[in-house]
Amino acid sequence: MRATRRDVCRLPVHDTRKRGESVMTRPVAIIPHMSQQAPVIRALDRAACEALLARGNVGRVAFATHQRVDIEPLHYAFLDGWIYGRTSPGSKLDVVAHSHWVAFEADEVAGVFDWRSVVVHGAWFGQHEAPPAEHAAWERGLDALRRLVPGTFTRNDPVPFRTVLFRIHLDEVTGRECRPAPVPG
Repeated sequence: MRATRRDVCRLPVHDTRKRGESVMTRPVAIIPHMSQQAPVIRALDRAACEALLARGNVGRVAFATHQRVDIEPLHYAFLDGWIYGRTSPGSKLDVVAHSHWVAFEADEVAGVFDWRSVVVHGAWFGQHEAPPAEHAAWERGLDALRRLVPGTFTRNDPVPFRTVLFRIHLDEVTGRECRPAPVPG
């Protein structure tokens, strides 16, 4: 189908302009959809959210200080309602020492309209803060991380600079998924 003049919009391209020059634009044809049905977006229940977390191993942790929010990717293991991970000493540890509240996100993406996403809000705890009664849980979390990265905290550790073991409790969990529009048939 050929796009008509009214089916064309202008989108900015990479801005390489010099001061005072106008923004370059390029025409982009808007192709009418064969089906007017929209993709289906729905909330995930807690069990589906936890299943996604259990299948995944890479997510992002977000934390805030003053007027700044940071987000960092990391590998993780999900076990018994906790997200276990490792990090390096640095600014994020300074932040969570003052405010234990963080957000964590993990996704599964198969396409633009075929994805699932889970967001967790919870408290961050470092292993050094753990009371003796919780040591067994921390050991199970460490074992889960070692299944993911076998050399974790050993001489063969591929990331030996990640010396801090932490976990995030799933206090609030929300999830959404998007599925492509049904094919008319």
